[in-house]
Amino acid sequence: MALKRMDNIGIVVEDLGVVIDFFQELGLELEGRATIEGEWAGRVTGLGDQHVEIAMMRTPDGHSRLELSRFLRPEVVADHRNAPVNSLGYLRAMFTVDDVEETVGRLRSRGGALVGDVVRYEDAYKLCYIRGPEGLLIGLAQELE
Repeated sequence: MALKRMDNIGIVVEDLGVVIDFFQELGLELEGRATIEGEWAGRVTGLGDQHVEIAMMRTPDGHSRLELSRFLRPEVVADHRNAPVNSLGYLRAMFTVDDVEETVGRLRSRGGALVGDVVRYEDAYKLCYIRGPEGLLIGLAQELE
């Protein structure tokens, strides 16, 4: 059996509304919100009794998704949001955009902050990292022609 696709990347957040707004400003579409709880969910995650609010965000091309989760129960046990880029575990999600500088400007209005500089990689890309709400790290890439 071959792998079919990657379904989504999950990110745990504190303020679902603020993070949804940030990713909508980036260009993702809110596909839906739901509350997940019950014995079946705890069996999947290994957390037992859980209660989680989720929001599914979709890229405009429909191929990629972010699942944003806010845990009400059990409590969050670790915080990796402000870890430097060379930390183990979740690092960042990278998005291709039409115009890096314009996108950085829009994301600043939603709490985004440039981590380093916007740099050019050969004649292929402009790249940068941004910290969004709650310290979430994302990358932006602009394909150069």
